[in-house]
Amino acid sequence: MSSPAADLARRLARNAEAVCRHYLSNGRREGRYWLVGDVANTQGRSLFVRLSGPDHGKGAAGKWADAASGQHGDLLDLIGLNRGLDRLRDILDEARAFLALPPAPLPPLQGRLPAPRGSPESARRLYAMSRPIGGTVAQAYLHGRRITTVPHGDPLRFQPCCYYRPDEDSPTETWPALIAAVTDLGGTITGAHRTWLDPSGHDKAPIASPRRAMGHLRGHGVRFGVAHDVMVAGEGIETMLSLRMILPTLPMVAALSANHLAALLLPPTLRRLYVARDTDPAGDAATASLCTRAEAAGIEPFVLSPCFDDFNDDLRHLGIEGLRASARRQLAPPDVVRFLALAREGMSTGT
Repeated sequence: MSSPAADLARRLARNAEAVCRHYLSNGRREGRYWLVGDVANTQGRSLFVRLSGPDHGKGAAGKWADAASGQHGDLLDLIGLNRGLDRLRDILDEARAFLALPPAPLPPLQGRLPAPRGSPESARRLYAMSRPIGGTVAQAYLHGRRITTVPHGDPLRFQPCCYYRPDEDSPTETWPALIAAVTDLGGTITGAHRTWLDPSGHDKAPIASPRRAMGHLRGHGVRFGVAHDVMVAGEGIETMLSLRMILPTLPMVAALSANHLAALLLPPTLRRLYVARDTDPAGDAATASLCTRAEAAGIEPFVLSPCFDDFNDDLRHLGIEGLRASARRQLAPPDVVRFLALAREGMSTGT
């Protein structure tokens, strides 16, 4: 039996041009497509909506894609993104209002996106709809933090139009954002972290809370590489990215907060753990807690301490060579040879 959402999506597809004229009024029709800049109705041509075609399958009417951002979906997805709606019920209500259909109570819909706000499914959807950071505002922002190398495969993406709501009573805003996938030990995405950015790329967005995480976070983190016997754990993404500038082959994880760092789940194969502490009371407490848990599990803990507040501060104030010299003094001798020496060779060849 067809679901209410599928029925609404078909009704919208049969009126695709009317949907586009209403929600994407800054676009225009060209042949069988409606062209516009993005889901927020910016002028441009990167997003295209198919206006005619079969009800489903290849070439179906109502299907859309944004060549610039990689976003795609049906007209229900488009309406949700355009109006800043992240609850399925709200999207369906908006679609019914557009189609002049009476509102009706709808049963929970299984297996259909968008997912409930803040859920792992919603985080996976956001990450999948984002694109690589190369050549974007996110890359410019990281370069401004002296983070100039992000290896291919790192869990970072860029969303040019990421929704932000200061609180439940405020209107939705859109800002570009750096998106990071939060994963469990098996690599399954359980959440996402958003850093909203100023469109210039010079700083974070001028909003009350430019960093927020969503999904299931406790025990998990943003993972850079797959840890086996040695790993570095810390709080912030920029802290880990700064250390990866000198230790690109050493697996790392950003737990995103002091509380989550203390509760981080450790791989069963781990034998040595470095904890990159932030120099504040919360960071000290989290470092002590994680080191105690590591020792109880038979893992040898080491503390990496920055010269300033965190390792991104060190990178920006000391430079690559100063950060490398500081880390060399704190690493176990086998790891200096295994990881730091490789980092120096990589830097000298420009990789």
